Amino acid sequence: MINDAKKIAGAIARACEAEGMVNLARLLGAADVSIAQVGYDNWDGGTDLCECVVEVSPEVYGEIGEDRAGLEKQLLNRMQPISRRYQGEYLTSVIIVPKLDERPIESTEDGKHSELRRLVGEQRKLMVEVAVGGPRIDDVNKEYQARRSEIRKLLAEIGAEDPNPFSDLWEWYGRWSSGDLPNYASRRQFIAEMYKPLVDALDLAGPGSRNRIVVRPTGWARVDRGIGEARTRLSTANHEEQFQEVGMLCRETLISLAQEVFDPERHPVEDGVVVSSTDAYRMLAAFFNVELSGSRNKEQRKHAKAALEVANKTTHDRSADFRKAALCEEATTSVINSVAIMSGRRDPQ
Repeated sequence: MINDAKKIAGAIARACEAEGMVNLARLLGAADVSIAQVGYDNWDGGTDLCECVVEVSPEVYGEIGEDRAGLEKQLLNRMQPISRRYQGEYLTSVIIVPKLDERPIESTEDGKHSELRRLVGEQRKLMVEVAVGGPRIDDVNKEYQARRSEIRKLLAEIGAEDPNPFSDLWEWYGRWSSGDLPNYASRRQFIAEMYKPLVDALDLAGPGSRNRIVVRPTGWARVDRGIGEARTRLSTANHEEQFQEVGMLCRETLISLAQEVFDPERHPVEDGVVVSSTDAYRMLAAFFNVELSGSRNKEQRKHAKAALEVANKTTHDRSADFRKAALCEEATTSVINSVAIMSGRRDPQ
């Protein structure tokens, strides 16, 4: 009987199918079935007591759930008569167990990240292809739109936003043909920079990672690229010089942010000095004073300027360690988000 486990399982599967017990037949058809000796009864010349092990995939095992005991009993009732044909052997039990799997455990969140990587990679590839003389837009536009819906759905489930503003490929065509993306290389670079913060965040939040994806692109390429790079460096930094690099990147990102929104005519500097193009602190402080002016915005103004103070001090701190670098990145992100909100970059589409 031990050597005939597969034959017995096949016979029972066919019998179950004939009885209309299709689910039980399918279970056996997809399982690895083995029979092993688990005991010995020395009465009347001795009998080997055997157990049938039905191994199914972890997914099937989970689907069976509380029905497992009932299925085991049904299988035992059908196998025991066959076991009597084998002299000196008797089947005493049937157990259903999950197959051992050497693949790493992947949580639901990890699964979403993996799927997003795949979908984003395919979307980037398609956008580049149509912009460099590849397939006709009409031939692939529906594919693009369907994939875009999948990407946005998964991003919403993990609390992130889609950095791609183009609802279809014709909108993307309008962007690349507007004049400032004149060649294939510039279009490839545009797509790479548009998706870089999201791709970096997905890489940081890989299987088993504790990093949570919080991607809220501003649309300012240098700002998004800078803070994305700072997060990447922070995740891999191990010594003082590397932590200092995080502060340097945050400082450069704040300068890029200030240059995007500061208008010297609209945003007068508090001390009246002529502000340099790299003085992020004065430019952003002036921006907050105007865009959050008035008593009703007092608390919001205090919050925004406090984050700016922290970011300004931590980006210039040379005695860097992980905590200081992480605080620097967090404060810089807070300033970016505040400015993006006030600039209408977070308004619902």
